[in-house]
Amino acid sequence: MSAHADDTVLVVGAGPTGLLLAGDLAAAGVACTVLERRAGESNLTRAFGVHARTLEVLDARGLADDLVATGTTVRGVRAFRGVELDLSGLPTRFPFVLVTPQYHTERLLTERAAALGAEIVHDAEVVGLRQDGDGVEVDVRSGDGTVRPRRAAWVVGADGARSAVRRALGLPFPGRAVVRSMMLADVRLDAAPPDVLTVNATGDAFALVVPFGDGWYRVIAWNRRRQLPDDAPVDLGELREVTRRALGTDLDMHDPRWMSRFHSDERQVPSYRVGRVLLAGDAAHIHSPAGGLGMNTGLQDAANLGWKLAAAVAGWAPDGLLDSYHAERHPVGRSVLRISGAAIRLALLRPRPLRALRTTVARAAVRVGPLAARAAGTLSGIAIAYPAPPGAHRLAGRRAPDIPLAAAGRGPGRLYEALRAGRFVLLAPAADQAAARRHAGPWAERADWAERVDVAVPAGATGTTMLVRPDGYLAWATDEADPRRRAQLLMEALMTWCGEPVRPLGLAQG
Repeated sequence: MSAHADDTVLVVGAGPTGLLLAGDLAAAGVACTVLERRAGESNLTRAFGVHARTLEVLDARGLADDLVATGTTVRGVRAFRGVELDLSGLPTRFPFVLVTPQYHTERLLTERAAALGAEIVHDAEVVGLRQDGDGVEVDVRSGDGTVRPRRAAWVVGADGARSAVRRALGLPFPGRAVVRSMMLADVRLDAAPPDVLTVNATGDAFALVVPFGDGWYRVIAWNRRRQLPDDAPVDLGELREVTRRALGTDLDMHDPRWMSRFHSDERQVPSYRVGRVLLAGDAAHIHSPAGGLGMNTGLQDAANLGWKLAAAVAGWAPDGLLDSYHAERHPVGRSVLRISGAAIRLALLRPRPLRALRTTVARAAVRVGPLAARAAGTLSGIAIAYPAPPGAHRLAGRRAPDIPLAAAGRGPGRLYEALRAGRFVLLAPAADQAAARRHAGPWAERADWAERVDVAVPAGATGTTMLVRPDGYLAWATDEADPRRRAQLLMEALMTWCGEPVRPLGLAQG
């Protein structure tokens, strides 16, 4: 039986990570198929918090405002009683965490991927994988038990904590359990919770209550006195009793539509790339639910990987670009493991004196401006930065702020609208644009160069010329004052990152 040979990229897993990646690849003109083991969509939800940086990622795809409309915004995150981290000062359009069921995120990402041409195949389970220098062949089992091979140039495993792709690669997934016998349930409540995110922990009990906005509430609870295996049923009476111990009330919960038990691990794969196979999201890293960082980290993995993989497929990726996915995202995953692990361990401290000390220190920390700002930037993802080469500008590798653009009656009005085209954006004064156009002629003779760089003029006066990557991070910047030298540096940067002439966005040209 011959393998299916029409796929350029196979994405395994139709969760948020795989769907965002598929949409980005399809938008770049890459033939992409998503294989999903589930037979259909699920109306249950796992993640429910979308942080500011993830909303910026979605904004760069035109989805953020629609997603915000589905949920509730929370401008302060409560960790323990009396300890709240203020997010309202974050330097972003989204100074909050959005509480919305994961299925809303998946719906928007599914619609986008399908509209852009990605194929999404359900009831397709990957059961084997082999690769050579030219591509990857996967064995796909359908619902009737038939196994057929499919071949692609690249495969991305975004298939969760039990990733079949990771197992087929034989990669280790080192780590350990953080907490066992966590209870999950979706319930109705007769008593309204005091906060949008209601959470507290005592020495022997933990509870978190989150609204979905449709009358259902997610409850996560933990009972130190009753540690059971994952397959042990959850009793509503125990859930109510543990919630009362943690929050002082069970909120008159009733009529659960589902209940389950799970354990939380801290694990990370040592390499996010093996040849022509890459891993993203929970297939690459899993951690405690503290901070709600799981889905967010996976979506940011996909945003980092998509444009790099598209460049590799198109054949213009600079040396090492695709390997930079691991180099940039593996440290982020490791940091998330440390942060979420520390948070859950602090939340579940048992000795009363240590819990009192924890609360005292946390209250003091959130009142110190720089410490609070750093914590908010870390939790929200706004503070994430990537390593820059020696001698690079101080802004290189950092997140680009959503600055306003000098639109001349048409075109995008701010940077993240300009990023929706999926290309690099050069933020340059009109004089730099003119220099770029003067140098663009010889480049345009190269027929194998597609258009990869748009040019925009910042609305305010700035002495810094910046090249923004498609994922919203700064590839390069300069403060050079001499026009000739600045133009030379700009051309070198464009050749290093893009090898491509620039195209104006219909903005002021000067």
